[in-house]
Amino acid sequence: MRFMLLQNYGGIEGDCAPMYEWTPEEVAAHVQFQLTLNRQLEELGELIDAQGLAGPDEARYVVSDGTTPLVTDGPFPEAKELLAGYRIVEVDTPERAVEIAARISAAPGQGGAPIRQRIEVRQVMAAPDPEV
Repeated sequence: MRFMLLQNYGGIEGDCAPMYEWTPEEVAAHVQFQLTLNRQLEELGELIDAQGLAGPDEARYVVSDGTTPLVTDGPFPEAKELLAGYRIVEVDTPERAVEIAARISAAPGQGGAPIRQRIEVRQVMAAPDPEV
């Protein structure tokens, strides 16, 4: 079973300050935690992909009716949440995906305290067979 674990920033359950307010050492500890977790998941054969995403100031919305696409800026900085990154894991059970998400949520933040960030866990669905 494949799951996408979506890591959002904003709408934090705890009192974690935004990363731009952290010290360089706190940011480094957080990044090291993420890299170590990725390495552990790779060794277990569970990690398919993990990526951080550029900030919302570099995002674009694209809408098209099949002709020239309309491209606009967004999401806008006043948004309460933004997608910061994701992991795709392949695990035997939904419970294992939740276990991994819990570890991500407990990543160290400011002062080494767990960030308590909400992680969205969504199963990756297979496309239906077009021959049916």
